[in-house]
Amino acid sequence: MEPSNVPVAQGPWPASTLLGRLDGRIVAELVAAGRRRTVLAGEVLVRQGGQERTLLLLLSGAAKVFATTDSGHQALLAVRVGGDCVGEMGALDGAPRSATVTACGPLELVVLTQATLSTQMDRHPRLSLEFGRTIADRLRWANRRRLEFGGYPVKVRLARLLTELGLEHGHCGPGGIRLPFRLTQPELAALTGAAETTVHKALRELRLEGLVETGYGTTVLCDPGRLSALAEEA
Repeated sequence: MEPSNVPVAQGPWPASTLLGRLDGRIVAELVAAGRRRTVLAGEVLVRQGGQERTLLLLLSGAAKVFATTDSGHQALLAVRVGGDCVGEMGALDGAPRSATVTACGPLELVVLTQATLSTQMDRHPRLSLEFGRTIADRLRWANRRRLEFGGYPVKVRLARLLTELGLEHGHCGPGGIRLPFRLTQPELAALTGAAETTVHKALRELRLEGLVETGYGTTVLCDPGRLSALAEEA
């Protein structure tokens, strides 16, 4: 989680994203080969159980990835921002969608068919490499979350999650690092594998210690250094 370990972005997107790892020529070809769309807040981009095999490249904005269990419980799995791709598993293997993705706000995206994606990966070995790295990164992220569920106190889990989201997606400003999307307490509970009441208590402690500020639609990491230190405490 050290900032020095974060790669340098190749374009206007975060270096942790697929588009941020590709040079402008490849990105331009991908955008030209796909269908560009503008969507509004709350619009469903991918629906769990759907059969479509497209890949979506987010050019701007943010989206949330949810999964619903057989009992009807809905859990937030991840957040994706401009530069990220969504729907990569279905685009690769053609299996039904494993999650639902909704827009957090207005966003721009490009839709690539499975055939177009295959053609572009054949044309650009670098795209294939970075696509594989993206999937590997997401598997590692999910594995870290599972390990943390039983290995760390909820306050430390929350600090680790916020630090990681801030490094990957945050915008630096005079008040600290601002996350470009809203995270509710139930969503933070899902991402940390904790009860909502426990997350509420941990978040209140972080606010009282001056590490974070939360408001309607905003999360600011006020003291990223101290928050990172708490995240590494365990």
